[in-house]
Amino acid sequence: MSNDYSNCELIMNQEKKCFELQVADHTAFIEFILNNENILFLTHTEVPKALEGKGVGSAIVEKTLNYIQEQNYTLAPLCPFIAKYLIRHPEWKSILANGYHV
Repeated sequence: MSNDYSNCELIMNQEKKCFELQVADHTAFIEFILNNENILFLTHTEVPKALEGKGVGSAIVEKTLNYIQEQNYTLAPLCPFIAKYLIRHPEWKSILANGYHV
């Protein structure tokens, strides 16, 4: 990451069904669907234009993957940005749900 976002807290917004990361008065988010088998489907990632190219996308993905791992969920990466991240960071492939590959 080009910047350090370790002090930015990831928020799981159940009402909006998204993970949120507040950075400099902007909110990046990842939309999700959680099924009854504890598979977390990540469907869309969005970073505000003002934050593009600053590592915010990678930061929210990494924080979300850590959350998934800590909660013992498995991951279904439906979002292309998430899938590309997993290709660049194969150490996360261990949390993929059965039948999902990148």
